[in-house]
Amino acid sequence: MNKRRALIIITAVVAVIAAIVYFYFDPSSSRLFPRCLFLETTGVKCPGCGSQRAIHALLHANVAAAWQFNAMVVIAIPLIAFYVVVSVLKDRWPRLYRVLFSRTVLFSLVGLIVLWWMVRNVADW
Repeated sequence: MNKRRALIIITAVVAVIAAIVYFYFDPSSSRLFPRCLFLETTGVKCPGCGSQRAIHALLHANVAAAWQFNAMVVIAIPLIAFYVVVSVLKDRWPRLYRVLFSRTVLFSLVGLIVLWWMVRNVADW
C-alpha cells in the first residue's frame, strides 16, 4: 500500500469517527467540545464559530439550524468534499486540479472567509 492510499484511508476513518462523535454528542451542551478561544477573549466571532453545532445539526439533517449556527460550514463541506475528490483524482483531471489549487482561487477562498468573518460580526451589532 502506498503512502497516499494509506493517508486517504486514515483520513476517512478519522472523519467517520468524528462524525459519530458529532452525531451522538451535542456541542451546545457537552463539555467534550472546546469553546472558541477567540470568541471567549475578544467577544467577536471567528469564521469557524458555530461550526461544531452546525456539523451536529447537519448530521441530524437540520440544515436550517446548521445555516444559523454557521452558514459558511454548510457551503464549505460540499466544497471541501469536491476539493478532496479532485485532489485524489488529480491525475485524471490535471487541468481542473491546477485551476482549483491556483493562487488566484485559493486567495479568493481566503478572501471569502475573511469577508464572511466581517459580515457575520457586523450583522450581530
